[in-house]
Amino acid sequence: MKRSVRMMPLIAAAIVIVATNVQAARADNSSKREEVPKVEREGVWQPGPEGEQVPLWPAKVVLAKPDTGDHPEATGNGSPLVAGKMWHWASYVTRPTMTIYRPKSPNNGAAMLVIPGGGFHAVATDLEGTEICDWVVQQGMTCVMLKYRTPQVWPRVNGRQQRPKVLLGLEDAQRAMGLLRQDATNYGIDPRKIGAIGFSAGAYLVANMSNTDERTYTHSDAADQQSSRPDFAIIAYTARMLDNSKGKNNLELQPWVKISPKAPPTLIIHAMDDPVDDIRQPMAYALALNDAGVPVDMRLYAKGDHAFGMRPTGDPITTEWPEQVKQWLKNIGVL
Repeated sequence: MKRSVRMMPLIAAAIVIVATNVQAARADNSSKREEVPKVEREGVWQPGPEGEQVPLWPAKVVLAKPDTGDHPEATGNGSPLVAGKMWHWASYVTRPTMTIYRPKSPNNGAAMLVIPGGGFHAVATDLEGTEICDWVVQQGMTCVMLKYRTPQVWPRVNGRQQRPKVLLGLEDAQRAMGLLRQDATNYGIDPRKIGAIGFSAGAYLVANMSNTDERTYTHSDAADQQSSRPDFAIIAYTARMLDNSKGKNNLELQPWVKISPKAPPTLIIHAMDDPVDDIRQPMAYALALNDAGVPVDMRLYAKGDHAFGMRPTGDPITTEWPEQVKQWLKNIGVL
């Protein structure tokens, strides 16, 4: 369905646009991003002592490999710095995992699957993974960080980006959700309160999970019979939604983005000045969800850049969005 900016007054979704005040609008050194050398080291990413890393698939299951084949897994640091600190990634992942972090506050039974970004080249393990889980467990929720198969380059045909026919990260995300529901009792979680939050490429995966239950892989056990659709979804600076070949006044989705009225309540977080994923990306998705009757909220801030995670800078979005999420989770009955 085609959409344009002129349709914006029709949207019934709750949109909160938070403008920065004059002082915050000034250049702030803590918001500037310094480029640093990238260093890569061979080795499998491991969590700290509070995380329990679990293989997603039985060892006997033969998995499709990422673009780099059997290249040994590696970790490294990204660039530029975020909030003045390094951030780190894992890549060349051939055997994906999920890492479980138990609640710090009294367990309320809810769980959050965290899907980091990384452009489908890598998985941003701390900035959009473990640091998010640090916050989630403080809310009395179980947090599960996904390390999915990467890299997987999205091909281009006649200069236009195309979605891979089989998206490895989506298979891993769906498998993780099925495992959590299948083993909910063992993990101390309510199988009806398992949501997902994704960042950038991970946000696309959460959106994809939200709108389909169909697997693109052969079922291996009972976990694959479980629904892979999250019970609530949080989309942070999403990508790969908008058909941006049709000009700025277009809000039409890419042909590979399918919308289902069964998608869960969704919260979208984005900065208007995001230089990587244009603000029209989440706007197009929000309109499509709204048209399908899906409850959708947006929290849009004037400034924030891209890939800010939960690291505080001079941009208000970086300190305010976690509380926005907490209130939204209360509003929908998760907390």
